[in-house]
Amino acid sequence: MAGFLLRWIFAFILLAATYNPTQWTFSRLVMTSGADNMSIAVLVGLLLIVGYIIYVRATLRSIGLVGMMLVAAVTGAMLWVAYDLGWMSFENPTANTWVALVVLSFVLGVGLSWSHVRRRLSGQADMDDVDA
Repeated sequence: MAGFLLRWIFAFILLAATYNPTQWTFSRLVMTSGADNMSIAVLVGLLLIVGYIIYVRATLRSIGLVGMMLVAAVTGAMLWVAYDLGWMSFENPTANTWVALVVLSFVLGVGLSWSHVRRRLSGQADMDDVDA
């Protein structure tokens, strides 16, 4: 469980570092002072790309595009239930952005953790997990 939470937190940090409604985001850095700080923008951009390659590739390998859509659909259905029960509202665009970041990071966290979950549930290892 702690491993999943850690993967989810890092996915959230990756997404929030790329874009969020605050001023502390890569997209804001590039738009406001990208030309003045080109070396920093390039370095941070490359680090973000590496993070995305790791997360997206592992997610696609473990649950695939259909699995990603299924996790997003289940999460969306949970948000719909929360809305219908009056637990949350979608009137605040800033809050909606944070909710979207949580949902997307959850999808990536599940994708990165799925091989571990499957191994624990089934007792079967993926071929990538077996040392030759």
